[in-house]
Amino acid sequence: MFLHKVEGPRSVTLPDGTVLSRSDLPPVDTTRWVASRKIVVVRGVLYGLITLSDAKKRYGLSDEEFTSWVSAVAEHGTDALKVTTLKKYRQPKGECE
Repeated sequence: MFLHKVEGPRSVTLPDGTVLSRSDLPPVDTTRWVASRKIVVVRGVLYGLITLSDAKKRYGLSDEEFTSWVSAVAEHGTDALKVTTLKKYRQPKGECE
């Protein structure tokens, strides 16, 4: 088996005990960002699998886009990354019941 040399760890263990590896990251040519792909990139960066600069370069993300993903997860959980629920979470406080 041939292992490609990479910078940084090949996998990280998340707080819930699951293992996130580089093979779990979305393909480099990803253009359709569904919630499941977004959360894998967010977790990869937050838990040290890849650096923020690597993620931005690899996926063509802006600082604002990545920061909005992290903020959405921090405030409302992973469901906030779904495009169908973005409108619900962007309403002023008190209106999203």
